[in-house]
Amino acid sequence: MYLLIINSRSGGGAGLRTWHTVEAMLKARAIAHEALFTQSADSAENQVLHALARREDWRAAIVIGGDGTIHSVLGALRRRGVPLGVIPAGSGNDTARGFGIPLTPEAALDNALQDRCLEADLLSGADGLTLTAVASGFDAQVAVNVNNSRYKRLCNAIGAGRLAYIIGILHTLITFKSCRVSVTCDGREQTFDRAWLVSVCNLPSYGGGLLICPQAESGDGLLDVCVVHGISRGQLLRLFPTVVKGKHVALPYVTMLRGRSVAVHFAQPRHAIGDGEGLGTAPLAVRCEPGRCACSRRWRRPARRARPGRATRAARRGAGSGG
Repeated sequence: MYLLIINSRSGGGAGLRTWHTVEAMLKARAIAHEALFTQSADSAENQVLHALARREDWRAAIVIGGDGTIHSVLGALRRRGVPLGVIPAGSGNDTARGFGIPLTPEAALDNALQDRCLEADLLSGADGLTLTAVASGFDAQVAVNVNNSRYKRLCNAIGAGRLAYIIGILHTLITFKSCRVSVTCDGREQTFDRAWLVSVCNLPSYGGGLLICPQAESGDGLLDVCVVHGISRGQLLRLFPTVVKGKHVALPYVTMLRGRSVAVHFAQPRHAIGDGEGLGTAPLAVRCEPGRCACSRRWRRPARRARPGRATRAARRGAGSGG
């Protein structure tokens, strides 16, 4: 038996449209399933817990929605030990990208029904569990602005969810100001002046495919951290095209760190987000919980990306420390 968790409003209505497609396929294949429509992110965890408690033979819980919908049910699935399947129907769909899950409903359903799972790490913090990334600073403010905007709904309606984030970057760039930040990674504290953002990642991308931490792997027991600091607004704007392909990691004003626990403290209040959902304002602290999420995915792993050498990483840290 499969539990289908549907956010009908995700992706500007893509969730409901995707469900209709998936429902027809499940019926045609005579696959036993139960549909659960989430009412809100706040109530989704309790809804899922109650549904899962009704029986013991759940093969997987398959989310039809975006990264935020997945985020809202992580705690329930972890508590019950039920694998997560994903049929992407959101704006960014970075969870699906990170796990090599197809973006079309038909292929994604086939993937979820294969019962092949990957043990994935989770990011754990005071505000709960996160699967993709915990971001703070400029990129978190972009997400807040996009989620509260009219252009997000318009972009979703025309199937251009990624465009909403590009507009959001330009929108946020006008008013956002950099400030000093302290980042403590596995007990080692470093400070950066004129910091724009700190991203703590479990998967390579967020924001609709931006490769903020291209070396990140979901099952290595470590968190990848990207700090952007010491640049002007114009330089920041020129940085974002390089993030699309992950080329920013070689720039002198980008510092990459890795560790099992990370604490971030901005000198001024800054928004933080997890899986695109609001986590309040920094300071924040997260730790890696290895292998605490079972995700249905393709059997073949994406090609492993080369990691920077130790000397290269040390050089970047030295260039960024102390401002």
